[in-house]
Amino acid sequence: MAFVILQACCNDASCVAVCPVDCIHPTPEEAPFMRTEMLHIDPQACIDCGACAEECPVDAIRPDDELDERDEPYRSLNSEYFDLRPMSSGTLAPVTPPWRKADYSGMRVAIVGSGPAAFYAALEIVSMRGARVEMFDRLLTPYGLVRFGVAPDHPGTKAVTVVFESLAKKSSFNLNLGVEIGTHITHEELVERHHAVIYAVGASSDRRLGIPGEDLAGSHTATEFVAWYNGHPDYADRTFDLSSDHVVVIGNGNVALDVARILLTDPEDLDHTDIADHALDALRTSNVREVVVLGRRGVAQAGYTNPEMLALRDLPDVDLIIDSDEVATDELTQAILDADDTEPSVRSKVMFAQEVAAGNPTGNKKRLVLRYLVSPTEIVGTDRVESVRVTRNRLEQESDGAVMAVATDQTETLEAGLVLRAVGYHGVAMPDLPFDNARGVIPNVGGRVVDPASREPLPGVYVTGWIKRGPSGVIGTNKKCAIDTVDLLLQDYLAGSLPVPGHDAESLTALVAERQPDIVNFKGWTAIDKAEKAAGRARKRPRVKFVDTASMLNVVRTT
Repeated sequence: MAFVILQACCNDASCVAVCPVDCIHPTPEEAPFMRTEMLHIDPQACIDCGACAEECPVDAIRPDDELDERDEPYRSLNSEYFDLRPMSSGTLAPVTPPWRKADYSGMRVAIVGSGPAAFYAALEIVSMRGARVEMFDRLLTPYGLVRFGVAPDHPGTKAVTVVFESLAKKSSFNLNLGVEIGTHITHEELVERHHAVIYAVGASSDRRLGIPGEDLAGSHTATEFVAWYNGHPDYADRTFDLSSDHVVVIGNGNVALDVARILLTDPEDLDHTDIADHALDALRTSNVREVVVLGRRGVAQAGYTNPEMLALRDLPDVDLIIDSDEVATDELTQAILDADDTEPSVRSKVMFAQEVAAGNPTGNKKRLVLRYLVSPTEIVGTDRVESVRVTRNRLEQESDGAVMAVATDQTETLEAGLVLRAVGYHGVAMPDLPFDNARGVIPNVGGRVVDPASREPLPGVYVTGWIKRGPSGVIGTNKKCAIDTVDLLLQDYLAGSLPVPGHDAESLTALVAERQPDIVNFKGWTAIDKAEKAAGRARKRPRVKFVDTASMLNVVRTT
């Protein structure tokens, strides 16, 4: 018997650290780690000790003799990774670098943001002897995209917050919710009171399509829709017209598949999740019967991961449709599949799509159509969205090996009463910090924020997560990203290159309390968390989310 990693894999690599025979790959030390969609266990090397399953924060590891039919594809996903990339087990453990053995008594670090990247950074810093962390977020709830980005029907993925909750017991960590940088405290004031400031603010905006009709009524970003159904306070009052039979989703990454799946899932099934009540009420009256997901390149270049694709094949009462012509293996695609450096997940992506295309629709009342090699050229409508014009593409390979979609003269029009644009997240500038608008990141080298002109580091200022590298990877990818940034910070501290705070820690507490009397700490968030879960128990749901600050503050004040 061997263990198998399933869909909920978060990639934080906790399992890698406890495996006694080094059979889980890629590890954070291996190049593919930052771009892998999930980790894999070598069935030939696994000794069935179960250490990885016990350590997994999202309960995504199972013995292979306990897999049900739905999980069987993961057996081959795990084994095929090693068929193509044989590994040698029993490698030496990495040597602990000297800066992780030093004494950091008196070092104070501020972290702006409270998503996964922020918490992984905080966990690393407080594990250093004597170091202290102050974390800030403008919202009254922590965890960022774990709370507001992960689909409600993926509860296993959200379980990673259990790891972050351990910081509540650390006297060297303090959470400051409801505090906005630039409003309640400035970047300069943070720098004056800490040796270093780490920005982990994610990427909260969207890329634009740049086509006519993009701003018509009924055309929305997928980010808005996801935040709406996940109960983000900034989006709770948004409305989406679900009266049309047809919806077009532009883009085919995981977010695109999430919104398509939520639109077509029976609301009674969603009633057992933590979806926001206002979204559940709207979905109960939805007329949506068909969602078409558009990808501009071929299936081998599709942005979604294999676990997300596999989840679509199990949607009750929904036919999953793929045109066999759009996923046929042409000469270029075959060359990509045959290349030694092609990720095994790419081969699986093509195989799964072709299996779906070869099947026969069963006549369900709802349809999810995955399209490839098509690009939208115009969102059509007079006062609101009526249709989407698309152009067929062909693939061409550039001299550097990149595969590009090139438009042909074949066009078609797709009926749509709602368009959701899922073409990528984009970072937002922070007050008093440089910003690379083209990439949507704070300019940095390895995590050290730099002056855009001179490329010299700004002393004591760092980034991690999406605002550092752009929107890539999954939740656990941020752990490696955060560790890399924290390692630089620790080395800079020991080298004496960080500024010495001009004010003590108490001055920070007084300053924030003066400007934001409604600050919420970890104890306050725990009260909100308990109240949501209690409301959920009464309705047999994981929680019922508060979606307005007044309700949250009322819970904190009365607890």
